[in-house]
Amino acid sequence: MAETILVIDEGTTSTRAMLFGMDGTPRGSAQKELTQHYPAAGLVEHDAEEIWQHTLACAQEMVTKAGGVGVIAAIGITNQRETVVFWDRRTGAPLAPAIVWQDRRTAEACDALKAAGHEEAVQVTTGLLLDPYFSASKIRWALDNWPQLKEAGDNLAVGTVESYLVYRLTLQSGGARHVTDATNASRTSLMDIQHGIWDEGLCELFGVPQDILPAIVDCAGEIGMTAPELFGAPIPICGMAGDQQAATIGQSCLEPGQTKATYGTGAFVLTNSGREMRISRHRLLSTIAWQLDGERVFALEGSVFVAGSLVQWLRDDLGLLSSAAETEEMARSVDDNGGVYLVPALSGLGAPHWRSDARAAISGLSFATGKAHVARAALEAMSHQTYDLKSAFAADGVDWAELRIDGGMVANDWMAQDLADILDVKVERPAFTETTALGAAMLAAVGAGHYADLAEASVMRGGTREFNASMDDQTRHARIQGWNDALDKALA
Repeated sequence: MAETILVIDEGTTSTRAMLFGMDGTPRGSAQKELTQHYPAAGLVEHDAEEIWQHTLACAQEMVTKAGGVGVIAAIGITNQRETVVFWDRRTGAPLAPAIVWQDRRTAEACDALKAAGHEEAVQVTTGLLLDPYFSASKIRWALDNWPQLKEAGDNLAVGTVESYLVYRLTLQSGGARHVTDATNASRTSLMDIQHGIWDEGLCELFGVPQDILPAIVDCAGEIGMTAPELFGAPIPICGMAGDQQAATIGQSCLEPGQTKATYGTGAFVLTNSGREMRISRHRLLSTIAWQLDGERVFALEGSVFVAGSLVQWLRDDLGLLSSAAETEEMARSVDDNGGVYLVPALSGLGAPHWRSDARAAISGLSFATGKAHVARAALEAMSHQTYDLKSAFAADGVDWAELRIDGGMVANDWMAQDLADILDVKVERPAFTETTALGAAMLAAVGAGHYADLAEASVMRGGTREFNASMDDQTRHARIQGWNDALDKALA
């Protein structure tokens, strides 16, 4: 009997395929690292063919591990959002590099649109601000600068990563499914998120032809069937969501006010705002949390561009540590940060600052500073950036009573406790922290009809551990003031 979900988790730094039982139990995973391409300062690209080949290899490995196609009930897909892929409709082959969400090449174009007074109208329709982070300006840049896209004519297809993967997975002699789910569409700056459609005015503003874009579909249901030759028989694709929305579902933040924070390559906080789209007045984003049966649930989001990638930078480029796991021991080895603060603006600053021109800074160094102080300051920066977001959410009338955390960084107990101490709220960490993949599994289980809705599927989440604030007010205020001083210097 088909009682297993196969999840494709297409991240920024790696591709994974995972198996889940219908009770949420993980049953296996395969993973391959993605090559990061940096053609110039501020530019970040992926090889979309590498994404596909890694996806196919990992998925095939998991089908074999599961015991064959017959036990796979459905596929769920979750992905790095905003990254744009350009491909040939006939073959599925990429026509150009994928432009990654971190890429800043369109900063001047976005600034020009701001200067022309377009940001408010964009925010009202899309819930987003004008920033290179989002997909629309990336698409326009590619159309203007890569002649092979123009040469492709009617054969050009464009989409975010999940759209590309569905196309490749469903490609047969009769064609393929060119679709995107509502959560990913809501991150393009081209979607009217209240009405669930591409917006003609925004497509005209950014210069993106609608006919190259995919159709917008629900996050659960029969989205497509894989080509038989890929796995030996067709498998239905029944769930799909951007990574942060999938993590929100995986953390069972199903009621208004419930909040999760994912600490991966970047850090992303989403608060469920129910069926009402809220327009932030404090530089947060409104986004679609999920769409089922044509009905949308919304969220407020704060996006931090640099989180786990900061630790990776300390390890790979500065050589301050040999593994990310060392940061916990290093943080515990010193009594405090020694006056050291690290503002991790390695690719600008996201919410609530939205300063693409900001650059990273380490302040407070002295001869007494050691590697452990810098490593601790890097972890503390996660708490401080999250505190800045909490302040913005509170100012928008959505303060947090608790925070549910996940992602690769939160296996670090010291960091989880520091979040509780600086935010002064209960922090809850699930026993299984890969909630992005779990959320995609929950959607696929609903889409395949195993569960009636997400509330019923939330049994897949499992147990949790709590961290409660234990820091005194004086220490907390001193830390926050030190961060604010360091941030002011970096922004100056």
